[in-house]
Amino acid sequence: MSTTDRTSDPDAPARADDAGGVPARAEDAGAPGRAGVPGTPGTPGTPGASDADGLLAEQLLRLTRRLHRIQKRHLEPVGITPAQSRLLRTVAAFGEPPRMADLAARLEVVPRAVTSLVDGLETAGRVRRAPDPDNRRVIRIELTDAGRATLRELRSARRAAAEDILAPLTAEQREVLGGLLTALVDPGPEGGC
Repeated sequence: MSTTDRTSDPDAPARADDAGGVPARAEDAGAPGRAGVPGTPGTPGTPGASDADGLLAEQLLRLTRRLHRIQKRHLEPVGITPAQSRLLRTVAAFGEPPRMADLAARLEVVPRAVTSLVDGLETAGRVRRAPDPDNRRVIRIELTDAGRATLRELRSARRAAAEDILAPLTAEQREVLGGLLTALVDPGPEGGC
């Protein structure tokens, strides 16, 4: 999908790396070389590092695209897009109904993207806009009963999508992958943006 397509499609991620948190370039991920061994191809600062990092970045991007396709296939019977799914889960994660600005900040997207997603979910009866009891000028987004039922369906769909993508891996490999992904997604204060 081109950048132009992404900006015109309200369900498309508003950030280039939103489809799974995978940076567009290996440099953005802070990806180490092979086992971080100095002098080996793939170790930052050595010949061949950019080739190995570029290959790793391409593999991550291909995996992200595949995961997105599988997730979309599992969400179709629920009647929801991946972006709507993410917004619905985010609304549910707040202790009280969030404001649109709260959702945009949590999702790291522009507010107009949240507005489009809320419009679609509200039309489907999954969320509703409600005035804040303390400040009638503030609008909060509440889950409806249909939204809570959709969340239960989403949990099943996400488990099925995860099983599809992880099927070739053993339990031990899944555990290792989980640790590696955690290191990339949450690199700590030194590695963060």
